Amino acid sequence: MNSPLARSLQQLKRRLPTGVLRQDSGTLDAHAGDKWFAARTPDAVALPRTTKEVVAILQFAHRHAIPVTARGAGHGYVGGCVPQRGGIALSLARMNRILEINPRDFVAVVEPGVITATLQAKVERLGLFYPPDPASRADCSIGGNIATNAGGPRSVKYGVTRDYVLGIEVVLADGTVARLGGRVHKNKTGFDLHRLFVGSEGLLGVVTEATLKLLPLPPHRAIAAVGFDTMKAACASVRAVFDGGFLPCAVELADEFTLNAARDRTGTRRFDGCRAYLIVELDGQRASVRAEMRELRAILARRRPRTVQVVDGAVACEQIWKVRREFSYALRDTGLTKLNEDVVVPRGAVEKLFALGARLHRRHAIRVACFGHAGDGNIHVNLMLDESQPGVRRRAHAALDELFRGVLALGGAITGEHGIGLAKKPWWNLAVPAPVRRAHARIKRALDPRGILNPGKFV
Repeated sequence: MNSPLARSLQQLKRRLPTGVLRQDSGTLDAHAGDKWFAARTPDAVALPRTTKEVVAILQFAHRHAIPVTARGAGHGYVGGCVPQRGGIALSLARMNRILEINPRDFVAVVEPGVITATLQAKVERLGLFYPPDPASRADCSIGGNIATNAGGPRSVKYGVTRDYVLGIEVVLADGTVARLGGRVHKNKTGFDLHRLFVGSEGLLGVVTEATLKLLPLPPHRAIAAVGFDTMKAACASVRAVFDGGFLPCAVELADEFTLNAARDRTGTRRFDGCRAYLIVELDGQRASVRAEMRELRAILARRRPRTVQVVDGAVACEQIWKVRREFSYALRDTGLTKLNEDVVVPRGAVEKLFALGARLHRRHAIRVACFGHAGDGNIHVNLMLDESQPGVRRRAHAALDELFRGVLALGGAITGEHGIGLAKKPWWNLAVPAPVRRAHARIKRALDPRGILNPGKFV
């Protein structure tokens, strides 16, 4: 407790309201990591309730060069909120108020700790719609979604978090408060600075408020859930959907390993005998959705699927999604260690990505489970490791390297929605050319000259 850092933290603790800065072992351990494998216990955890408290923390940390790692709900998959250099873990969980929902302006103003599903439920009761839908939406926060530019199944039609952030209040590394963007749906006043912070993984500032774009809630939904004997036939069906002029709300695709795990977890029989499974959702006005679904079903039938199930209405659709959202958890139930890689390729290369996953299995003797958002090329390639096997971690690293190199060769990217964090840091130089890395570094130095925000990550 006599180190300079310990003394500085005691000074900060006295300047903040009681309970904002905590150092008990339970709180420290709870803020050491996310859903990835790495962890680093911080020296203190800050739990502010107001922007003013965030300002005080960052001003002090900037002056004393104390590392600060902001975090949302801690449901990331790449170690993005691991306090790699210690210091302060800055949790925004208690800043969880929905400040405004405005049906006339089609905006919501929220604090970063608001849970995504909570916001969605509230706006939908008013006939409004906030489309971004990460699979962990019942647990993840808006602030975390902004930090990673989270997506989800509906990205194919509606885009990702960045497309719904109209404005932010952000506290910069030195404690300066900046309000960027606004509440209008079109704005070309200077640089598009608020978008710079979306996807920045806590490296540039701490978002303390967000103004989000809302849409009218589509009044009707329908799903075609289709089983296939081969992944080739399923991928051909995805192409046929778009060639038919459809823009679905979601297009999800899963391989046989994933389906078997989901059947074991949920008890569903709809995957029986299927080696690939496709979910296509349409939304809009009831008459148009039903008419389009009839046409879509005919298109899919021409691909000779093993099974076709069409469901109509929100309640029936949610039953399909209830099973789909269990895919990731089902893979964990296998007892194997799951390395979830959210790679993304051009839409036309999805079949090649599934083939790449199959090659990884053969070449490295590691089970591979692939599922995800076929509509925008963002497929989660999961390496399923048997930790009892000798050399499995070495083989896993080689498989990851081959995966990322293969994805880049297809014109893709090594992360579609989880971010770089610590998990993908070894491949940052491979994925991003040197001039672009230097541009990142210049922006980082300009906004965080002492390098206190989320240090130890990719910049």
